[in-house]
Amino acid sequence: MIFSPGRRFLRPELDFQWVSALALASALALQTPLLAQGLKREEAIEAIIGSDVETEEADAQAATDRIVAAIGNAAANAESVRKTFSLDKLDITFVPDLDESQGPVAEAIAQHKRDIVLLREAIEGSALFYHAVDSRSILLRDVVALEYADNGAVTIFVKGKPNGTGSAGQ
Repeated sequence: MIFSPGRRFLRPELDFQWVSALALASALALQTPLLAQGLKREEAIEAIIGSDVETEEADAQAATDRIVAAIGNAAANAESVRKTFSLDKLDITFVPDLDESQGPVAEAIAQHKRDIVLLREAIEGSALFYHAVDSRSILLRDVVALEYADNGAVTIFVKGKPNGTGSAGQ
C-alpha cells in the first residue's frame, strides 16, 4: 500500500526543523517595523494635511459671536470632522483672553459640554485634524470650537497662546 493512515511521512527530526524554522520566521516578522503612516516624516505630514495651516491670535471680545455660534454647532461639526478627508485651508485661532467662567462663551460651553467632548473626540480620531492640532503643541482639552466656512476653510478656536500656554500652563 502506498498510503497508510497510521504512518507518518515526516521523521521527528524533520518535524523539529519545520517547527524551528516557523518559530524563527515568526520572530523575525514581529521584529520588522510596521509600515503604517507615521506623523514623524515630513512626506507623511504633507500627505495628511495637503493644505495650508495658519495660526493667528484673536481677541475674545471680537471673536465671541463666532465662537458661540461654533460651539452651538459642535455636534454637527464633529460629524463633519469625521467625514472630512481634505481641506483647502485650516486656521487655528488662539484666544488667549478667553473667559470660560462668565459671559456668553461660558454659557455656550456649559450648554454644549457633551458636544464639545464629541468634537474633541472627532478631532482626535481624524489624522488630518489631529496632526494639525498636535503639530502646534495644542492639547485637545484646549480646543473650544471648530467652524466650517462656506468657502471650505475650517477654523479651530483654541484657548491659550500659540506657545502652548493653554490649560496646561494655568
